[in-house]
Amino acid sequence: MKLSGLKKVLIFSFAFMMLISFVSTASATNGYFAHGYSIKNKALAGAGTALPLDSIAASTNPAGMALVGSRMDFGLSFFNPNREYSTSCGISGCGGNVSPTAGTVESDTDWFIIPSFGYNRMMNENYSIGISIYGNGGMNTDYDTTTYMGGSRGTGVDLMQLFIVPTYARKLNEKHSIGVSPIVAYQAFESKGLGGFAMLSTSQSNLSSNGHDTSFGFGARIGYLGEIASGLFIGASYQTRIWMDEFDDYSGLFAEHGDFDIPSNWSVGLAYKATTDLTLALDVQQILYGEVDSIGNTFNPAFNTCRGAVMGGNPPASVPQCLGGDAGVGFGWEDMTIVKLGAQYQSSPEWTWRAGYSYGEQPIPSSEVLFNIIAPGVIEHHITAGFTRSIKDNQEIDFAVMYAVENDISGANPLAPTTQTITLQMNQWEFGAGYTYKF
Repeated sequence: MKLSGLKKVLIFSFAFMMLISFVSTASATNGYFAHGYSIKNKALAGAGTALPLDSIAASTNPAGMALVGSRMDFGLSFFNPNREYSTSCGISGCGGNVSPTAGTVESDTDWFIIPSFGYNRMMNENYSIGISIYGNGGMNTDYDTTTYMGGSRGTGVDLMQLFIVPTYARKLNEKHSIGVSPIVAYQAFESKGLGGFAMLSTSQSNLSSNGHDTSFGFGARIGYLGEIASGLFIGASYQTRIWMDEFDDYSGLFAEHGDFDIPSNWSVGLAYKATTDLTLALDVQQILYGEVDSIGNTFNPAFNTCRGAVMGGNPPASVPQCLGGDAGVGFGWEDMTIVKLGAQYQSSPEWTWRAGYSYGEQPIPSSEVLFNIIAPGVIEHHITAGFTRSIKDNQEIDFAVMYAVENDISGANPLAPTTQTITLQMNQWEFGAGYTYKF
């Protein structure tokens, strides 16, 4: 393919990926981060800090871009999260503030499209310049019910995140490389059915059902990758907190008047070439959800502090613990540590096979189930598999499948702690296909 033809393919793929990104949503995997970003990486359960495989490697470790060559990678994943909540009794039965009837409510909208795209060019044998574009896991719930007393029928949230990540990577020598990636992030958010909390919001008109609001922000990721012994590689990567514009239309929901930054995270990894054909990978990742108040602040006792102050005659806007306040209610998510294992086996020049497993204790404490009905990120185990088929010397097709094992968490409704139990539950499937062109 001539360079002009490559440019046309690049422009078309970029435009198509951007279009799908703005109309697609997803749901929680590792909290609300994805378990992996490229199709190859997804097949390894996200392991790849020390095993770069494509031009979306910057999503995990930008140093790997110096080792993947000049290429373009494109992927589409079809994501199926099955989420539900159940209550032990309804409003009239136990005086709580969740479901008008006892039983189980399933979230609608079961399939989502998640795109990814990467481009990398080796400027010479020592350094590369590239760009990776991908979406985070996000979160989405859509319950066709009046979940919270006083709210409207139809309850849930919709969060979309898109990352544009240009990368500069350089080989320090034959065995070591570094990389740096500035990050441009876009978010869109909508909530609905939360009107029952209006009396405890610092801005009632900016709490719920205001359509999609958007925000932009910036951050960075740095990384290192090196071969420390024959066939043994180590990688390390750190992403800063991404400082986002506030969601003005939801300044009465999120703490700090609509702030919803993206938390920092880090990963370290090992890759070992056990034989000529078999490579093993191990990653440890930590996501610091607790550093963002709108995610990490607890519901209780902050909510009860707000409610008590309002009942005592104070306006919500004067109480930092009220929804939207400087110390306002959040989802109570704790920091999350994930261990990822992957294996890659090349059975022939044309076929490469992958499998993976990851575990991370889900971030929602049992005391925080009430608010997390709309964000039930309770997944802990991922099982993955996939393959790459070379179709020409410079082209490949990829496939990946993921099953997130069903998990649940139960806890008392803090507004009716002695009478009502809430259970959040989720399982997931994901199927992905990709195409690679090397030049």
